[in-house]
Amino acid sequence: MSTQVTQQIPADGTPAPGTGKSEPRRPGRRDGRQPPLRYRIITFSLLAVAAVYFLVPVYWLVVSSTKSSSDLFGTFGFWFHDPHPIDYLHRVLTYDDGIYVRWFANSLLYAGVGALAATLLSAAAGYALAKFPFPGREGVFNVILAGVLIPGTALALPLYLLFSEMGFANTYAAVLLPSVVSPFGVYLCRIYAAAAVPDSLLEAARIDGAGEVRIFSTLGLRLMTPALVTVFLFQFVHIWNNFLLPLVMLSDSDLYPIQLGLTSWQGYADRQPELYQYTVGGAFLSVLPLMVLMGVLQRYWRTGLTEGSVKA
Repeated sequence: MSTQVTQQIPADGTPAPGTGKSEPRRPGRRDGRQPPLRYRIITFSLLAVAAVYFLVPVYWLVVSSTKSSSDLFGTFGFWFHDPHPIDYLHRVLTYDDGIYVRWFANSLLYAGVGALAATLLSAAAGYALAKFPFPGREGVFNVILAGVLIPGTALALPLYLLFSEMGFANTYAAVLLPSVVSPFGVYLCRIYAAAAVPDSLLEAARIDGAGEVRIFSTLGLRLMTPALVTVFLFQFVHIWNNFLLPLVMLSDSDLYPIQLGLTSWQGYADRQPELYQYTVGGAFLSVLPLMVLMGVLQRYWRTGLTEGSVKA
């Protein structure tokens, strides 16, 4: 005689204890429960305050770029007054035979070429430190980490003295060559390569007869793409906003990047008041490439920061 056991299932649909089934997890915390409402409100409020803090200067820059020099000081700063953005920006681009356009091109050259070269160099160094054991590897890596802690202001004067002896002062190379070195990029690439490039895949490629250069260019670089995009983005923004190094290295205004050129305009604004408006308009145009680059590479940036730090 067989005995049938009937399990009672509560009306809310949750299985009875001991049935071996767990309650379906809901998005949120690990236990499936949402955080309390007050915590969500506090988090949202803090994020909103941070967003306002960072976006208000950009909003002021947009509004101010549509005003004349007199309106910059005589009207409310956070609202438009007789806006003529196209006219004022055209004046910025054509002032002094279009010197601003040259500064913009110089910044693109310094930041684009410097960031690309720094990314490739960091990728090669990080890959080698992660995948090729050799005597003194950890010592080399520790020296690179120490380079992350050294501020750029401490190196500006020694670099100027060194480049002056080499004849590179007041040339494009004086800004480009220091920009291709990124200790943080080497650190990030090593961490990411150690986690994202499996040794078994490299061994399989070596068994198939591929050389180390081909393995690095076809497998290593592709697997490290998120980290490389992150390094490129960080280095591009760093070079684009760099002010001290060009100030020390360059004396010819035709070689100035945007940041140094706008500062020179501001220095003459007391004698030429229209330069106040040109400086603000030039600053607005200077942030557009960074906004576009950040928007295009944002997903790679987030992936590059998180994936390389966690092993699967």
